[in-house]
Amino acid sequence: MTREEKSQVIKDLTAQLAETSTVYLADISGLDAGTTSNLRRACFKANVKLSVVKNTLLAKAMEAAEKDFGELPSTLKGNTSIMIAETGNAPAKVIKEFRKKSEKPLLKGAYIDEAIYVGDENLEALSNIKSKEEVIGDIIGLLQSPTKNVISALKSGGGKLAGILQTLSEKE
Repeated sequence: MTREEKSQVIKDLTAQLAETSTVYLADISGLDAGTTSNLRRACFKANVKLSVVKNTLLAKAMEAAEKDFGELPSTLKGNTSIMIAETGNAPAKVIKEFRKKSEKPLLKGAYIDEAIYVGDENLEALSNIKSKEEVIGDIIGLLQSPTKNVISALKSGGGKLAGILQTLSEKE
């Protein structure tokens, strides 16, 4: 790879890192071609971009990006794949689902909305993170719940009130 090609790769990686708030680093070494192809298909279906990168180029791109990746550059050893997604838990779900059939990919680390996770032990927690849409849905559900209770109480209470008034009017 020439110096110009390396420079272009670093610029491209820096742009990708600047545009996204969800970056996962994984180790997919040891997967055969068929398994790797299945992983790429699973990522595509989950709207996750998967690419294998050179550690030195990714480290330079992380330095150039205007984000603090904390300890993530220290995980850049051996084979590294970068997974970029719009949803914070999508890559973790892909990895978790894929590991039901294979022992790889291993999670090296993740950067999600300025939070940094290092190590494969964080996979379960990352897969349980709710997406922005899920959190908004939960909030809307919580806000609607008291309103529904008040409306149903008024409806049922109105029927009881009308029954009491009718009973009182019949007594006279």
